[in-house]
Amino acid sequence: MAAPIDAMATTLETVAAFFLERHEHSRQRQAVIVANAELRERELIKLASLSAALAATLRRRGVKDPAATLTAEAGITVFKVGFERWVTDNGDRPLADFLRESLDELKVVTGGG
Repeated sequence: MAAPIDAMATTLETVAAFFLERHEHSRQRQAVIVANAELRERELIKLASLSAALAATLRRRGVKDPAATLTAEAGITVFKVGFERWVTDNGDRPLADFLRESLDELKVVTGGG
């Protein structure tokens, strides 16, 4: 079985593929969300739900808590940071690059990289 963080990296790569050719749409959507408190709250609720689902999936694959919850939360944070950097970029690089960089930074700050 892959380490939980490696499984999360694979999941992030899969998610990034969804955003190919969606940079401009994502930029516009993010601008609307940032400008509206209710939408920011809704976005946070959606991300929390995704984190819970990811943690449940990890648990089903044999990852115990708190590792499953920590990995899921870290994955959501990596996505948020990478996504925010990507939507403010010029669109020449895919989201996957930003997610990998954010995950690498997380590994460095946690002493795992």
